Formats: sequence, structure tokens, C-alpha cells
Amino acid sequence: MKILALNSSPRTGGQSKTELMLNHLVAGMQEAGAEVEVVNLREKKIEKCIGCYTCWTKTPGKCLHKDDMTKELFPKWLNSDLAVYATPLYNYTLNAEMKAFMERTLPFLEPFFEQRDNRSVHPVRHTPPDAVVLSVAGFIEMPVFDQLSNYVQFLFGRHNGLLAEIYRPAAETLSRDENKKETVLAATIQAGRELVNSRQVSAETLNQIQQPIIDFQTFALTGNIFWKTCIAEGVTPKEFREKNMVPRPDSIESFMALFPDGLNTKPVGEGKTILQFNFSGEVADSCTFSIEKDKVSAEQGHKENPDITIEAPFELWMDIMTRKADGQQMFMEQKYTVSGDLELMIQLFQKPNAG
Repeated sequence: MKILALNSSPRTGGQSKTELMLNHLVAGMQEAGAEVEVVNLREKKIEKCIGCYTCWTKTPGKCLHKDDMTKELFPKWLNSDLAVYATPLYNYTLNAEMKAFMERTLPFLEPFFEQRDNRSVHPVRHTPPDAVVLSVAGFIEMPVFDQLSNYVQFLFGRHNGLLAEIYRPAAETLSRDENKKETVLAATIQAGRELVNSRQVSAETLNQIQQPIIDFQTFALTGNIFWKTCIAEGVTPKEFREKNMVPRPDSIESFMALFPDGLNTKPVGEGKTILQFNFSGEVADSCTFSIEKDKVSAEQGHKENPDITIEAPFELWMDIMTRKADGQQMFMEQKYTVSGDLELMIQLFQKPNAG
């Protein structure tokens, strides 16, 4: 099977969840023996369709634009058995780069009129490749893809060529749960194998890809703090990640949601550790973190006999957490105090979990 995988994400590397998902889908396809070429549309020059219909009249089957679409991509698309359309969800459908590509495939049609299944259609000049659509979104609910799904079913369904729709909501939260992330990516690889072997993706595999990762309350709480921090610091999300910044909690609830992401739970091993925070200042409140078997659970209030207790002004600890203040120096200056297992505390804060 000859496959053309089109990636329309403007992002690259770890920032692009579209690319992450597509890479794993392609890996599965290649494992199953398919010949796959990945094309990043951001690297290609694709002019917009100008609706001149030259490709239907003066030069049948060939666009007047002399760009990468005409010279390279359209011939590759026609010669493929399957095209994978991988796009981030923009305004609830595909993004402009992918839309431009799709519009420029017009030359595969003839201008005449036919009716099929009570629909007016144009006859095909060339048989188009079968289609797989892959998309990711920030929102956590599957219905966010409904408009895209309706569009691609209408577009590709008329040729009975839509083999699968692969959608991953809450894509930006994948890294919050490494176990679920690995399950999602493993299922995406499996989807690639299934598409090559059986020209479909099983319901079980799709359910694994689309499984819930985060509840709305946590999603909104952590997401809003992230955006507030970007606004306060005057940075874009890309700059935030490049600078290795940390979202700054503004309440005990947001602190409880975000703080576990920076903990190194490995020193706890098979045991259990209770970490207590008693805050003063603008947010005078307490919370505990129970660390057991690489899992961290947070609870507001106190617990009896914690292993480590930290007493600190809330704003000071947020400065330490976001690297605006040096925790060791603040401790030496007695700006906060620690009771209990100080050595374990240092290990817990030494580095975040791998992944």
C-alpha cells in the first residue's frame, strides 16, 4: 500500500500533538508493510485556488499555478492508495493549510454534472486515494469534532473512500498522565497497522485513542492558570515552553492541581509519604499531598503526623515554584521552615518525573 501522509500543523517537534499522533500512526503503517511518505505542508508552497476553472477548460486536469502542489503534491496524491489528512482542529474544522491542499485537488474532477444518491456531483477524471482523517483538539469533549466529521464524511463519503476518522480531544493534557499517554500512542500505532491490514480501525482501538484523560474541573483550573501566567509574563505558549516556565497558582485549589506535576515520586518507592503545606499571607490555608506508588493525591486541610511539613508564605512558595526565588537560599534565610524528613523533601523536589 502506498500512503501519502499530509501534516498541516504549523508547529513542529514536541509542541505539535498533530505531529505526535501522525508519527505514531505512520509507525504502525510502516510496521504493517506500507510505503509511507510524510509531507509537512508548512514546508511547501501551495497557492490558494482562485476559482478560474483553467483546470477544467484550457488545461484539463492541470492547475495553472506553478507551485509545489502542481509540480509535486498533486501527482503524489493521485498515485497514492491512501491519503492521511492530519490537521489540528481550527475553529472546529480543519486549518487553512489543509483546506488549501484539498481545494487544489479540484483538477481530479471533470466539470460536468451527474446525480448519485440524490446528490449532484461532478464525475471524476482520476480515482482519488482513500482517506483517513486525523485531528487533535484542546477541548476535552469528543463532540468538538462533530463539524469536522460532518465535513469529511460529506467530502470523502461520496466516493466511499473514508476509511477512518481518528480524533484525540484534550491533546495538550496528554503529558499529565504518562500511563494513559502511552496507551493512547500505542493504540494509534495499532490503528496504523489495522488500516494497512484491514482498511479500517476497530472500535476498541478508537476507544483507546479517545479515552478520557482529565475531568473538566481539573482541565479548566490548570488551563486557566496556564493562560493567566502567559498573559502576566507576556509570553506565547511556545515561549513559555522554550523558557521552561511553570504556571503560577493563585489559590490553594490551583496549587493542589499543579504542584504534583513537579514532584519526583521515585524516592518514595513502595512506601508512602505525606507532605503537608501550611501557608500564610494572601492565601492562608493548608493542604497535603499523599505520595504512594508513583501516584500523588491532594487534599485540602491537615493530616496527622505528616512526614514533611512546610510552613511558608503562599506568595513566597509560588515564587520558588515558578523559579523566581531560590528555594535553598530562602530556606537558609529562614523565609520558610521545614520539619520532618528534610533529605526526602530535597529528593522530592530535585527533578520532575521522567517523561
